[in-house]
Amino acid sequence: MRRSRLVVFVSSLLLAAGTALTGAATAQASSLAATGGYAALGDSYSSGVGAGSYISSSGDCKRSTKAYPYLWAAAHSPSTFDFTACSGARTGDVLSGQLGPLSSATGLVSITVGGNDAGFADVMTTCVTQSDSACISRIDTARAYVDSTLPGRLDSVYSAIRSKAPNAHVVVLGYPRFYKLGTTCLGLSEAKRKAINDASDHLNTAIAKRAANHGFTFGDVRPAFTGHEICSGDSWLHSVNWLNIGESYHPKAPGQSGGYLPVLNAND
Repeated sequence: MRRSRLVVFVSSLLLAAGTALTGAATAQASSLAATGGYAALGDSYSSGVGAGSYISSSGDCKRSTKAYPYLWAAAHSPSTFDFTACSGARTGDVLSGQLGPLSSATGLVSITVGGNDAGFADVMTTCVTQSDSACISRIDTARAYVDSTLPGRLDSVYSAIRSKAPNAHVVVLGYPRFYKLGTTCLGLSEAKRKAINDASDHLNTAIAKRAANHGFTFGDVRPAFTGHEICSGDSWLHSVNWLNIGESYHPKAPGQSGGYLPVLNAND
């Protein structure tokens, strides 16, 4: 066999082996979750605010049967399913009230957190009710917090998760971009919409970096939501909902099943 053919042959073998190992690792993670149990932590994007069908016993946490953790558990039947995500949760709330079910037997953990720490609700309120300059100024304050303070708070959460669930595969999911740009759309100006999208990207970058530093998987939901932003004509996100203000800027049921769930499935 000529040297060039030998190189190709060996390279093919190595590629096949690498693919097989990657597939085995993915299968092992899913198997571990099914046999070891699944814990869903975090804020309203994980509890399912905006999706409806809330579990009455969850109270103000508004955990939904249409939220991606509930859908994943229904499809995979893990040995245990602990759904502690809660509307409004910040990093401190996760640390103080959501980690109880974690143990060395936990196989899979998913979490969304960081948006409330950065002042998500106040940013959106400012941008809806005030001028372009006020909106952008409030966003700049949030971005500064994401740069200076949020990384340490995420580190505390991620370290606690690893300490309490040393064998778990941890998937940290991000947040979608909210607006489709460059189209006619009632409501916020193009300048506000772009600033909000850029802020979401900034937050996702910070979360992804901290997740990677802890050896966790970052699940980027932005590609799944592309074409389904507010102003797209097929939005998976609520805009301002004056009848139920708490659901504003949260995923609808299709955003949970078509946006978040496939990303968790791809990374579990």
